[in-house]
Amino acid sequence: MQHQGQKKKILGEGVNEGRREEGLKDAMGLIFVISAPSGTGKTTLLKKVMERLPNLRFSISYTTRPPRANEEEGKDYYFVSPAQFEEMVQSGAFLEWAEVVGNRYGTAKAPLERLAQEGYDILLDLDVQGARKVKEKVERSVLIFILPPSYGALRERLVTRGLDSPEVIRSRLANAMGELKEASRYDYVIVNESLEEAVETLRSIIVAERCRSKKEALLRNYCGKWEEDYGKNYGRRLPETGGEPL
Repeated sequence: MQHQGQKKKILGEGVNEGRREEGLKDAMGLIFVISAPSGTGKTTLLKKVMERLPNLRFSISYTTRPPRANEEEGKDYYFVSPAQFEEMVQSGAFLEWAEVVGNRYGTAKAPLERLAQEGYDILLDLDVQGARKVKEKVERSVLIFILPPSYGALRERLVTRGLDSPEVIRSRLANAMGELKEASRYDYVIVNESLEEAVETLRSIIVAERCRSKKEALLRNYCGKWEEDYGKNYGRRLPETGGEPL
């Protein structure tokens, strides 16, 4: 793991700090921050949306917790030691990081900048603390909160998936209550009662936000072509305001 940790540390070096992250601010891509209580079905939801939309990439977080049986290094998370994580914190490698249920999670800045500059939209899977930090630092960010159908449904999912001890489940449920209070701060809220409906809703939100982000550039290009055609036909530029009747 040591050689992997050294490589991971380099990913975030040389990135400037600031309230707005300049590299991300000037990038072409959007950042979609997805938050949800553990057990809401967020991972499945994101995988299905990525299958249906092009130019969408998932940001892989760093964590100090050990991998679960079905998780892979570099696919689900980058698993690092507490010491390696602290080194990244001290070097300014993270856009955001937080401690959740005794483990630390962080989003490295450098890979996000690269993807955004290449025009990809990015999905971030973050808790409410991380989402709040990203919203403060990244102008082109959209916050989406995924809700379980009910408290009972969430508790049942956490129990039946068999990944956590009863003590951890109680902690996750307690955290969920606190996270729900933050949902009103998000741009969108989706209830994941029907997976297919939730996938389609999230897909529609991403498509709509893409259209909105491209509106100004599209209109400039479109109006420029109209002005060019108008000049060819009438030998003059379009008026600054209004327009002459045809």
